[in-house]
Amino acid sequence: MSPDTPSVTSSPAEQSWTPRLIFSLASIVLLLEMLTLSYLMISMSLPSISAHFHTAQGAWLLTVFLLVGAVSSPLLGKLGDLYGKRKVMLGCIAVSAVGSLLCAIAANFAMMLVGRALAGFIAPCVFLGYSLIRDVFPPKTIGLAVSIATSGLGLIAVPSPFFAGWLIDKSGFRGIFWALAAGSVIFGAMIAISTDESSVRVRSRIDVLGAVLLGAGIGGVFIALSLGPSWGWSATSTLVYLLGGLVLIIAWVVSAGMIREPLLELRVLRRRPILLITLSSACCYGCATTLALLLPMMIMTPAVLGLGYGFGVSAKGYALYQTPFGLMVVVGGAVVGMLMGRRVRPRPLLLLGALLLAAAYALVAVDHHDRVLLLVFSAMAGTGTGFAYGATPNLLIEAVPPQLQASTASVVNVAQSVMSAALPVIAFAVLNNSFIAQLPGGSHGAILYTERGFQVAFLIGAAAGLIGAVLALALPRRIQQIVVSDAGEVEGTASVVAH
Repeated sequence: MSPDTPSVTSSPAEQSWTPRLIFSLASIVLLLEMLTLSYLMISMSLPSISAHFHTAQGAWLLTVFLLVGAVSSPLLGKLGDLYGKRKVMLGCIAVSAVGSLLCAIAANFAMMLVGRALAGFIAPCVFLGYSLIRDVFPPKTIGLAVSIATSGLGLIAVPSPFFAGWLIDKSGFRGIFWALAAGSVIFGAMIAISTDESSVRVRSRIDVLGAVLLGAGIGGVFIALSLGPSWGWSATSTLVYLLGGLVLIIAWVVSAGMIREPLLELRVLRRRPILLITLSSACCYGCATTLALLLPMMIMTPAVLGLGYGFGVSAKGYALYQTPFGLMVVVGGAVVGMLMGRRVRPRPLLLLGALLLAAAYALVAVDHHDRVLLLVFSAMAGTGTGFAYGATPNLLIEAVPPQLQASTASVVNVAQSVMSAALPVIAFAVLNNSFIAQLPGGSHGAILYTERGFQVAFLIGAAAGLIGAVLALALPRRIQQIVVSDAGEVEGTASVVAH
């Protein structure tokens, strides 16, 4: 099947946008918004959850959610290529809904953790969603649809704090989980009604050993990066998880080179375009995540402390600075989609996105005293993020055939998740080691950083953005799309020019 051939559209009227296609795209976008909404709302409800269950381990509710999404992605991507992306996606939605329901009725913290782990299965729906769009939407609509589906993830960040606050005030923290369970059911049903299954299949076996080795390896590295700051980087537990995870990943690489039908084809992952797309997009995702942690910490610090930064705004007041970022993520993604329809290739857009992120970080490092300028810098970072979010799946569509789309996209998704965990760790490791502020009257238990520390942290983000830009620039202008046999074996390449 040709990469540009939709599986379900045939008549001329169906080769462009129709009410059903719009409804299908809206359903996928709304579902993916649930992913961001889930993470943000749980972050806000952690204090009340921890108090209710008398636990100091509330952070695990966030960690286990992200962990399950990262660990399950490679296997679910392979299953999508084997049995159908829509089928696997709906299964993930069902499991996630059950997980949110368990959290809503949890009698103890252990049950809450199990529920959050199951809810993490919604994370792979990001790459399953745009892989499905690639297969079943008409060619003229794919670029815009994929860009909107991925960049729409930023929009919900604007109203979510207000919605979460209203829910918690009305129904307590359990109201959050009831809302997430209901949303999963509703949006899943909308997708089932409006979106066809892909006819693209690859005939292959499930590499159980590879799935176990890679999943456990990713899990070990992810836990070490997520909990290393609180455990201590030299702690035995951190080193065991980190080194154990790396050993398991190496074991997976060895096993994948020895068996006939591995979980992921290493020859695909080693190809220059795939590797560069993966690393460049990971840098951009890490930049977006780190900015979401550094900027509110800096802006919400009271100016009266005399640290040289901060406006002392509340959490609700910070929404003003978050709004331009969220809105421009969506705008940036939509621009990418519209340019795809005008035969503009995604390579320069990924490059521009990385440069905008690097510039926004550098400008905040240089000037963080003016509120209006910070709004502008936030919008700039949002635009860069939207470009990166929209360009990445479109680049994968150029480089990878439909038969390998979901499994390859799953690896890119894992790299993005790991970098999103690693870059903040690097920034805060530097802050905690060298730039903790010493106030005359003490900080009353809160950890505050010097102005120079924030400048260095933002420059680290700028460096990550520049690395992402260099990697995007190194992408070949002529992308060699992989050609595979019916069994999913790599046979050769077909040229796709990336202007």
